[in-house]
Amino acid sequence: MSDERCLIEGCTMSVYAPGGTASLCKEHFINFVTWRRRRGSVMFTKYAGMTMNERDTIVAEWRKAVTASE
Repeated sequence: MSDERCLIEGCTMSVYAPGGTASLCKEHFINFVTWRRRRGSVMFTKYAGMTMNERDTIVAEWRKAVTASE
């Protein structure tokens, strides 16, 4: 098993899926996918074709929104 933890500060859940080059727990991953989908179908489908560095920019934007609301 991996000792890697979720990208979100204070979250101790084990990793579930990638969020850019970092990893997210299941709850935060679902939240991230929902956030992307709410931004529109173009954003949702465009993400699949992005490089990891481009994805990191999107994840950083989402992460600011998550940490601000917690």
